[in-house]
Amino acid sequence: MTTSLVKDAAGMDKVVLREPLGATAQVHLYGGQVTSWKNERGEELLFLSCKLLRSVQAIFKPPKAIRGGIPVCFPQFSNLGTLEQHGFARNRVWAIDTDPPPILNSSGSGSCSSNKNSTVDLILKSSEDAWPHSFEVRMRVTLKRGGDLAQTIRVRNTNTDNKSFSFTIALHTYFSVSDINEVRIEGLETLEYMDNLQQRKRFTEQGDSITFDGEVDKVYLGAPTKIAIVDHEKKRTIVVKKEGFPDAVVWNPWDKRAKAMSDFGDDEYLHMVCVEPAVIETPITLKPGEEWRGRQELSAVPSSYCSGQLDPGKVLQGK
Repeated sequence: MTTSLVKDAAGMDKVVLREPLGATAQVHLYGGQVTSWKNERGEELLFLSCKLLRSVQAIFKPPKAIRGGIPVCFPQFSNLGTLEQHGFARNRVWAIDTDPPPILNSSGSGSCSSNKNSTVDLILKSSEDAWPHSFEVRMRVTLKRGGDLAQTIRVRNTNTDNKSFSFTIALHTYFSVSDINEVRIEGLETLEYMDNLQQRKRFTEQGDSITFDGEVDKVYLGAPTKIAIVDHEKKRTIVVKKEGFPDAVVWNPWDKRAKAMSDFGDDEYLHMVCVEPAVIETPITLKPGEEWRGRQELSAVPSSYCSGQLDPGKVLQGK
């Protein structure tokens, strides 16, 4: 397992994670953002806009966020507050955390990254121009042996004036898909959701799964710990496992909104979908000294849904 710090084409720092079977991941310090996750065959599993790839130097500059990968939306999701869209964490430069405190597990004992995994720890500290609170955001990105990708994110209130603060947060994960018309999202059936296209009115999901024939922007409330993205054409299912994130966002801009975004290709909506672990409906409130933790783990499962080789229900149940 190897970890290396290199420069990208624009001269920006990124950490490259590799595991012995050939899977890789890349994490830019700008935004603390995972920008690539490839399996052992070199297939890209995350979506990154082609406009970024063609004009890296023009796009990767503050305050512009990187369109694709896994942006960190903190301390505000979307426009649900007074800060900039999706908060400021995604357009600040994070630092490598050379001495991170151990991540406590459910029993209260410390957990360090395994030497069988390729890992980088990042940290973002408060700055007065961004938010009137003192905080630390720590994130561990781990490429596991076998190619699964995990992110553990921790937010700590370091205020010294006895003031609490509240925040919303999401890991705005862009997945690469063959054709959005051939994609199903499993695991969110019958859930209540807020529809951002209808002034956040609440509805109940009626279908057996989520499919796409137009713009979708929904926040599913009380979402399960596992969600499956079934890509029929690629014969692949990506399983999202989440902890500490009660909600989940599903988003695809479709054609009209795609054309209105300067950092997004007109037809790129066909080849991406966002499924995002999130805390949106009920913000997290931390007193000084308190810490919140969330985690997501992504795995890609070869499958042939049509031939019955994969039952998404069994994947969601861990069978």
